[in-house]
Parts: sequence; C-alpha cells; structure tokens
Amino acid sequence: MSDADQKTTDGSDGPSTPCGPEVIKAVMRSAPNRPGVYRMLDVQGDVLYVGKAKSLKKRIQSYTRLMGHTNRIARMIASTAEMELITTASETEALLLEANLIKKLKPRFNINFRDDKSFPYILISREHEIAQVVKHRGARNRKGEYFGPFASAGAVNRTINALQRAFLLRSCSDSVYESRTRPCLLFQIKRCSAPCTGEIDAPGHDALVGEALSFLSGKSDAVREHMSALMERAAEALDFEQAAIYRDRIAALSHVQGHQGINPHTVAEADVFAVAQEGGQTCVQVFFFRAGQNWGNRAYFPRADRSHTEVDVLDAFLAQFYDDKPCPKLVLLSHPVTQRALLVEALTVKTGRKVTISVPQRGEKLELVQHAASNAREALGRRMAESASQLKLLQALSDRFDLDQLPQRIEVYDNSHIQGAHPVGAMIVAGPEGFEKSQYRKFNIKSPDIAAGDDYAMMREVLTRRFSRLLKEEGPKNDDDGGAETSGTPPWPDLVLIDGGAGQLGVAVETLQDLGIESLKVVGVAKGPDRNAGRERFFLPGKSDFMLEPRDPVLYYLQRLRDEAHRFAIGSHRARRKKAIGLSPLDEIGGIGATRKRALLRHFGSAKAVSRASVQDLAAVEGISGALARTIYEHFNEAAQ
Repeated sequence: MSDADQKTTDGSDGPSTPCGPEVIKAVMRSAPNRPGVYRMLDVQGDVLYVGKAKSLKKRIQSYTRLMGHTNRIARMIASTAEMELITTASETEALLLEANLIKKLKPRFNINFRDDKSFPYILISREHEIAQVVKHRGARNRKGEYFGPFASAGAVNRTINALQRAFLLRSCSDSVYESRTRPCLLFQIKRCSAPCTGEIDAPGHDALVGEALSFLSGKSDAVREHMSALMERAAEALDFEQAAIYRDRIAALSHVQGHQGINPHTVAEADVFAVAQEGGQTCVQVFFFRAGQNWGNRAYFPRADRSHTEVDVLDAFLAQFYDDKPCPKLVLLSHPVTQRALLVEALTVKTGRKVTISVPQRGEKLELVQHAASNAREALGRRMAESASQLKLLQALSDRFDLDQLPQRIEVYDNSHIQGAHPVGAMIVAGPEGFEKSQYRKFNIKSPDIAAGDDYAMMREVLTRRFSRLLKEEGPKNDDDGGAETSGTPPWPDLVLIDGGAGQLGVAVETLQDLGIESLKVVGVAKGPDRNAGRERFFLPGKSDFMLEPRDPVLYYLQRLRDEAHRFAIGSHRARRKKAIGLSPLDEIGGIGATRKRALLRHFGSAKAVSRASVQDLAAVEGISGALARTIYEHFNEAAQ
C-alpha cells in the first residue's frame, strides 16, 4: 500500500458544517484517478461508509449526481460532511483494506460482519518431548501441527475426546505431566496411554501421535485398516485384551466420523457459503470441510440495510470473513458474487497459493451447497421467530416498568465474592437481539476502603466506574439515546437492573444522582423467600415493591437476565480466585525463576515447607547458591533481616 493519505474537509465546525453533494464535489476535484479506499464521515466525525474503487475520482463523481440513488445511498450522501481518501497500489489491496476498515469501524451504511471471534483449532503441541493434543485459539506461535478451523469450541472438544479414545494421546499440561507419580483417571477410562508414568514409552506414544496426524490429515481409511489388521493379529495370537483395545479405538473413529454428518468423498478442503434472506434479515451459513471431514458449521447474521440483495451481502461478507482467517483452496458459494475475480486474486495473494471460488451446478459440490442453503433457511427462520418473541417480551417489559420506549439496551449488575475475598462486579447487556456478550464487563473491586463482604460499597464502586467512564466518553444521556431507530447497540442503557432489594437499589440511585444522572430507570430484583425462583420482588424508586404473576413471560425473561448476570459474575470471580491460587510465595522472590522454583518444590514438596527450611537446607538444593539461600530465608523470616 502506498503512503499517500489524503484528508479533505472545509475546516468548519458545528451545525453550520455543510453536508451532501457539494462537499463530495469539492473532494472529487482533487481526488486521484487511482485505486483506493474512501471514507464518508458525518458532522460528528463518525464514519458513515467505507468503500473501495478502481478509480477514486470516478467513484466519488458518481455520488455527486442528484438522481438515480437508492434511499439508503441518498441518506448517506445527504449526511456526508467530510471524506477521507487512501490510495493503494492496486484494486486488490483496496479490497483487503476496505474489508479491514469495515470490520474495525463498523460504519452504519456498510454491510457489517458482526461476529469477530477467532475460530478454534486442534494443536498437536511439540513443545515437550511427549506431544500433547490441545484446543488452540489465537496466533499460531506454539510449536506443533495445527488442524482447523473448527466452527465452534464444541466441535473441537468432541473431536479431541474422540482422538483421546482412538489414539490415547496425552492432553494434560506440562506441569501436571511432570508432577504425576501414578496414572490419572484418563488412563483408567482408556482415554490416555499414560506416558507420564511410563505405561508407554516415548517411541510408542510417538507412533500413536503419527496415527492421529494421519487421521487429521484425511487418511482415516488407512488408519482404520491399519487398526483392523492389528486387531486381527492380536486376536489370532489370543491376546484378546489387546484386540479389545483396538476394537474400542476403531469404534471411537467411527463415532467421530458419524457425528460429523456429511463427509464428502470428492472435496478434501473447502469452505461452503450459502445465503438466505427473508423479512429484511439475512443469514449466511458457513460449513468447514478439511481433510475430507466436516469440521462444523456456523450461522452468521450480518447487519445490512433492507435494500441489499443476497448477492450484495455475500459479496461483502466474504472479504470481511477472510480478513483475519485462513482461506482454503476451494470456496463454494450458493450465489455468484459480482467481484469474484477480484476476491480470487486478493485471497490468492493473501494465502500465497491459488484459491478457487465457484458456484457448483452439479454433483457432490452442489449437494454440499444445497445442504448449507437448507441450514441457512432454517437458521433464519429460528432467528426471526426468536426476534418476534423477543420484541413481544421487550414491549411487555416496557409496559410493566413504564418505560418511555422499547428498551434497546438493558444492563444488569451483580457482585460475586466468598466472604469478601477476590470481589468482582459484573455487568451484562441484553437487547432486541438477545445477550450482547461483546458488551459484557467485569470490575475487579480495587478500593482498599471496602470492608470484606460490603455488597453496598462494591455496587457503589462498580456503578461509579461504569457511569463515570460513560459520561466521559459519550457525554450526558439525551432523550434520543437508545430507541428503536438506533443503529447497533446504544451506549446508554434504557433500563438498569440491580441484583438486590431496596438497600441495593437505594445505593444505585444515590450513586447515579451523585454523578448527575437522574433520567435512568433503575429496578432492583430481590430473590424470593428461600431464594425461590418465581417469587422475586421488584423495587422501583419512590414506589411500593411488587411481584409479577408466577407464569408471566416477563418474569421468566427477567430471571434469565439475572441468572446470566449471576453466571458471568461467578465465572469472573472464579477466574480471579484461580489466578490468585496459582500464585506462589516463591514468585515474589528475586532470582527465583521457573527452573529454581521447580527444584525447590521437588526438594521440599511445597512452598510452605520451603518457608520453614533453614539456610543450610535451602543451599543443598541444586541450583541454589548460598547467597540465594540466604535471600529466600530472609524473605520468609523477616525477623532475621
């Protein structure tokens, strides 16, 4: 990409800033006749649209015409107060940059790929002399072989479980492996060969790893035939116990392949995309096939204007999908996309090998696309049914709590601790499309003045931190914040739910008032007698508490919100507690690294025993000098200093 980056603006601020075709005409006059990416911004500086062009000048000129635009484009042009241009060396680079910017900026008028989670992989780790099979996400910076992507963590877990049963591979961490003195439960239930205690030697385990690699590489038939031959050989030698082990391993292989559903015979590696559209909503269904096996599927629901066709959505979706994900050799589509040739060139350049994109017309490839299309239609149907039900619930919720409008953002707060230890506050967010997990936040309670177990003080700190930051970043809440016309998830909540009764509610209201926030609707949700679900009491400022009918759908919905907040709070608390438990007093001593720490623990058995040892006993440990032994002793015995 070239370094040329032009920015054009008229330099004025405020409501008087000009917008529309005149602004675009001014930009067009100096726009280069080169490939690149353009951004259209509104008066607040928010990006409205990101687009690419083979010629920036010609593309921008097309926006200066007053007629011939769809309503969406006309609104976008009318709102444009500024444009930014970035030139690139080629249209291919422009396509890649456009996809990256759309995912990063999420402009209102673009088709947005909203699920940005990385895909999980199976890793055969080679960082230890005995290979380990694990689930992996993120950068591939560990030594070993990677297989994937898998559509979900569940698909990876099922496959790893089958690999354990079929190939008896080690899955424990290096620290657990080093500390074992006898086989663990996985060996007892025949899901590990226990190399940690010598039940199998290193060459024997390497042979099992080789079989697993062959299976994951698509040679499942050869692996099965090899196991069958070994089973028959063991049976002929009257070694029925060993024959039974091979029988169970073959059954495990059959199970994982049967659970995968469709396993193509003529397609070894491909991603299959099918799009379905109805009622202004679009679903893109993606199937992953690797090594001739089905490694799962996932449904996506891109945010797109109703004027976009299925082809428009699929066209934009593909570039964004492969922005940070590896692309296979073959991509099969349900619809022909307009920029297929450009996508092929971009993905080929990015992956360093030829990529083919096609719309199959016959044979097994067509069957794969039809199967994906059927799943897309079913997923879209479920989504629409859930959306309709969700809107009814939100309307009923709005009626119950006298909200001015249908809530677009509901925030629920809860705290978690054990007798005051490792306190954590949690916030979850829900809206018309269900739980917005990307908006969840956890708050490690930091104030040293909070007494152990003081739930009121914890809630005060959480709300202060949350809304102080919101005021700083977004400014005061306006009447227009939220609402049915908001694009995406609004920053300000329409309803705040507090897990607690009148006391917690009073603290929440007081905290918000101290921040100058008085327009938020805040509700306390107290558990019923004996913490019975269905008998919750609801508290509103200045009103008498009340209960909802036991079978009221709104009650069930509020219970789900509260339970999700509770789940997230407990999970965050456990993670913090686990991290604290994993810390050792030895970590605080200078000069004690992983090797010396391991040597001390092996010699004494525990950090507590190290703390009681004398200088002479400490110096007897391999790698511990006399000076370091004195440092360790003084760390645990302050009186000696």
